[in-house]
Amino acid sequence: MNKLERLGIRTDMELVLHLPSRYEDETTLTPIADALFRCEGPVQIEGQIMASDVQYRPKRQLVVSVSDGTGVMHLRFLHFYPSQLKQFSEGKRIRARGELRQGYGGTEMVHPACRIVEEDTPLPTALTPVYPTCAGVSQHYLRKAIAAAQSRLDLVDTLPPSWLDELGLPGFSEALRYLHYPPADADETALLERTHPAWRRMKFDELLAQQLSMRRAQRARRLLKAHAFGAAGHFSRQFMQTLPFTLTKAQLKVVSEIRHDLGRAYPMQRLLQGDVGSGKTVVAAIAALQAIDNGFQVAMMAPTEILAEQHFRRLSDWLTPLGISVVWISGSMKKKAREQIVSMIQTGEASLVIGTHALIQDTVQFRHLGLVIIDEQHRFGVGQRLVLRNKGESQTMLPHQLMMSATPIPRTLAMTFYADLDVSVIDELPPGRKPVITRLVSQERREEVIGRIQAAAMQGRQIYWVCPLIEESESLQLQTAIDTRAILTEALQGLSVGLVHGRMKPDEKQHVMAAFQQGRIDVLVATTVIEVGVDVPNASLMVIEHAERFGLSQLHQLRGRVGRGDAESVCLLMYQKPLGDTARQRLLTMRETNDGFAIAQRDLEIRGPGEFLGARQSGQAMFRFADLEKDRDLIDKAAQYAQVLLAGKMPDADAIISAHLSRWLDNREEYLNV
Repeated sequence: MNKLERLGIRTDMELVLHLPSRYEDETTLTPIADALFRCEGPVQIEGQIMASDVQYRPKRQLVVSVSDGTGVMHLRFLHFYPSQLKQFSEGKRIRARGELRQGYGGTEMVHPACRIVEEDTPLPTALTPVYPTCAGVSQHYLRKAIAAAQSRLDLVDTLPPSWLDELGLPGFSEALRYLHYPPADADETALLERTHPAWRRMKFDELLAQQLSMRRAQRARRLLKAHAFGAAGHFSRQFMQTLPFTLTKAQLKVVSEIRHDLGRAYPMQRLLQGDVGSGKTVVAAIAALQAIDNGFQVAMMAPTEILAEQHFRRLSDWLTPLGISVVWISGSMKKKAREQIVSMIQTGEASLVIGTHALIQDTVQFRHLGLVIIDEQHRFGVGQRLVLRNKGESQTMLPHQLMMSATPIPRTLAMTFYADLDVSVIDELPPGRKPVITRLVSQERREEVIGRIQAAAMQGRQIYWVCPLIEESESLQLQTAIDTRAILTEALQGLSVGLVHGRMKPDEKQHVMAAFQQGRIDVLVATTVIEVGVDVPNASLMVIEHAERFGLSQLHQLRGRVGRGDAESVCLLMYQKPLGDTARQRLLTMRETNDGFAIAQRDLEIRGPGEFLGARQSGQAMFRFADLEKDRDLIDKAAQYAQVLLAGKMPDADAIISAHLSRWLDNREEYLNV
């Protein structure tokens, strides 16, 4: 294998885009006398080797003494090869660069970068780049390889000069040369922080390529075919007439957007965002009814059985009275029941099919699938969503697709990693929905918290107690939940304390959740299995133990399980002292706001986009150069210029798009997965 392939580099363009992570200044020399008094580095010296000795204090090491006429500097090598004894022989001239430190005999350098030189060897005129590398690939090898690749490539600019003037960016070739060989007087801070115009050119080009690829993928989808659904029919009208509540303005707006999409003859690809409790399920039901009104089946996939069953119960309550067949399927179903459901799906008897990953198994075949709804879409990989989409009647007629997320996506992420989707946002809560009061409570006040639980239960309210997230051991987390239930059962005499966790059999979980929903359990001890989908309006108090171990998004999702009824709801975040800075930031954010979009933005700042996006990013590397927080202005500009190019009104737009994507995405499908 080629050495460079270890770094993921396979082409000359990938090689020249392998940019330095930092620089070393080898353009100046410091007299040894000055260096000895500086006592801090790094510095570069040059002189003649006066002595080269192997010493044994306290262990074997090589000490090279260098003089330049102003003083003597000792170079210490704790690890060395026999060849270095010959290389650093007495009388040779050496140039050494490294950090200064106080050693046995005064100021010295330990393991400096060295090279043997002649008296007239010139100093470099540019800063020396230091590249990201791996074992077996030296800096010297990389520098030579990059220089050779630059000489072989035609680095003509892909963007019009007028754009560069408008954006204040240098030419592509000029920017690359500057980053690989910055002059001695370059602003090192701007280079290291990647704010220099040369860096901004690389970031803009990268963002533009990503925007172009995503938007072209969106355009390509519009060349595919789907059944165009007519306006809402009998079932839809009946449903709207029997709804016991009025839709919010935000819900009505989103319903209109979805109905418009479903009326087109190419597949809808829409992401529905809405905070916890904003009413996404009823919007999904209205979309499903439009498909059913037109004679099509609907598949709804959720990531967990608890969430899938929650959807099944709610949608059955709404739609079964209308005469619509709603079924659900899961991996844990008994064989006979499963075969019956599979048959109903295949014959078309089942109009709305709700399930987990079981929906994408080969045995499940739809007769007339027209709409796919995916809840908590970030929990599924791209491949899983494609399998479900491809269960349509043919590869030429695809079902429409609606993806839902209760984790609001910050604008910068929506503009980049979801640029290929149409996005709808429910940005208001239904009337009467009160914000959950959030309090931070130290573990030292645990007895007081248990007393608060008892008081709430005596008033007829129900309580969640969420056990800590223990990443090291699922079994340890389970044991903690079991122990907590035992402690609470002992402390809360006369109250019913239930337990639900991920290792329970599905029917056991369903039995416990049904008992909690029916009010037969007062306190439910749970692991994060209740993070999404559980809807118990009478539950108005939640305790999250060791809240500092949870991420912001997860805390917000958990908190969303309360506040669904008329009573004032409270979430107690119990934490263990001392708190780290990141954990403190998370908990304070939760206390200060119930706004899911504000929380998502803060979560992005703390965790970064890689973790935030979850399974959407399966197989997909993040940006190499652009920073979604620091480079928001470039994201806006890249989206704007991509639209100009794709509009086709600009001369040579197709040639510009082709050249730009070839430069940035050629042979890098795993880098930007579109």
